Amino acid sequence: MKKIVFILIILFTIIACSTASQNIADNSQPKKTTGNDTVRIANDSLEYEVIIIDNGFNTWLVSRALPRHYYTLAYLENKNYQYVTEWNNRVMQPQRYNPNLYEMTIDYRPEIHYGYEVNYLIYNYMIYFQNTFKQKLAGYVPQQ
Repeated sequence: MKKIVFILIILFTIIACSTASQNIADNSQPKKTTGNDTVRIANDSLEYEVIIIDNGFNTWLVSRALPRHYYTLAYLENKNYQYVTEWNNRVMQPQRYNPNLYEMTIDYRPEIHYGYEVNYLIYNYMIYFQNTFKQKLAGYVPQQ
């Protein structure tokens, strides 16, 4: 059976609702529309994939993320392990952390080599998430 890493993050939170109501109320500014806010990266040879569903992430990834191969694979794997470990800790503490932000655990294992694209996507989602929702998962958060 295929080993598949799914990251389905659907953020229908109070924050998203308030952002949407602010956008509706402010019609004076032109708005960019994005066709599809689902990002899918798959490493078919290893049978892993990442699916991220989050309004705004695809636009952020294209416009603000540093280019591929800016970071080494080792750097991305190290940061992803730190971020995912803290993320999973917060999922397990819904009384302390907003359960609307931390809905489900992420199955990321450092002993598995997911490849550059999968690690790049996870890393950039973690940066996007921390900057967008004013969270700090581990150490310094780049303001890309």
